[in-house]
Amino acid sequence: MIERIPFGRTGHLSSRIIFGAAALGAMKPERAIATLDMILERGLNHIDTAASYGDSELRLAPWLKTHRSDVFLATKTGERTEEGAWAQFNRSLERLQVDQVDLIQMHNLVKPDEWDTAMGAHGALKALTRARDEGLVRFIGVTGHGTYVAAAHLKSLEAFPFDSVLCPYNYTMNRSGPYAESFERLYRLCQERGVAMQTIKAIAARRWQDADEEKRYSWYRPIRDPEVLQRAVHYTLARTGLFLNSTSDATLLPALLDAAEAPLQIPADSDMAADVEALGIEPLFVRDQTDDVING
Repeated sequence: MIERIPFGRTGHLSSRIIFGAAALGAMKPERAIATLDMILERGLNHIDTAASYGDSELRLAPWLKTHRSDVFLATKTGERTEEGAWAQFNRSLERLQVDQVDLIQMHNLVKPDEWDTAMGAHGALKALTRARDEGLVRFIGVTGHGTYVAAAHLKSLEAFPFDSVLCPYNYTMNRSGPYAESFERLYRLCQERGVAMQTIKAIAARRWQDADEEKRYSWYRPIRDPEVLQRAVHYTLARTGLFLNSTSDATLLPALLDAAEAPLQIPADSDMAADVEALGIEPLFVRDQTDDVING
């Protein structure tokens, strides 16, 4: 069974693997239901979706009619203004066919100008706190990608008591000096304040290259070798309090869950370095080069 730990100060005992519902975005309805049934059987009780994840919210809706109480439900808004975020959040409630979600997150809030708008007098945060005050959502979080995200989250946490954050965490990202330093500062602050810390890209290998011939179910090439994948998963789970959001490549979901259920073995740095060399693993984000490029 997947381990469960407190999701920050929310009071929810969450599975350490959070189902990344971007995987449902392009699925047929029947496959989406089967996938959701499977994750519930495997012990996952936390689902993370977003308004921008294709048909993900729509695929969740029929399943939630009978399983809403079984899961902690999170979605996201990418809008930066109060008016835009309020409209998009309510559209998410309609698409999900629920009266309340557990967590609403400001999606990829990293760029300074967008941060200023979202956190300003008429910004998205105003809409999300209104939604919380009206009982439409219980908690508010912030997410992001790239090498500046940890620093951005530190700034966000100083401005508002967010309940959760989300950012990349894997071996190659942690070898980047500036990112690793800001991530450690963020990690310590979250531990001190009881802020839930979600991580993404645990099993990312590198960006796709023109010569890659395999089918592409996510915007990056994932790790598929079972032993290497397990080490990558355990690298994240070895860190106290971290949650791992699953990949949008649903074909790898069973292997990821198998890895998470296996007895934890903290991987040696030499093994992780050997995996990087053998598989040509590279950081997805390189400072000031690919920070803003997701699908490139």
